[in-house]
Amino acid sequence: MSKDSFLLNRIKSIGYAFKGAKTLVLTESSIKIQAIIAIAVSILGFVVNISTTEWLIQIVCIGLVMSIEGVNTAIEYIADFVHPEHHEKIGRIKDIAAGAVFIAAMAATAAAIVIYYPKLF
Repeated sequence: MSKDSFLLNRIKSIGYAFKGAKTLVLTESSIKIQAIIAIAVSILGFVVNISTTEWLIQIVCIGLVMSIEGVNTAIEYIADFVHPEHHEKIGRIKDIAAGAVFIAAMAATAAAIVIYYPKLF
């Protein structure tokens, strides 16, 4: 049995990652909402002509929130697989993962206020 080359393995990994991102966007309502928010603030960015630095901050914030949401979703799926019935410790794990999304979302909201408040008001 021959091993695949390094390059072929990387290409396969990208395919798996794309499949996971597609599944996340198509099946999870929280990601759909975040994608709508990302599109809205991106349109607003063009309307108010934010700077390159502001675009970079916005892109990082969008990526951070959506990535952490993906990790949160994966944790929820694993927790439900391991212990399908309600369990206090599993609930705590899920709460902590959701808390991480909340922290990222609040940081992104703060960045959006810093970027857009002066331009809108």
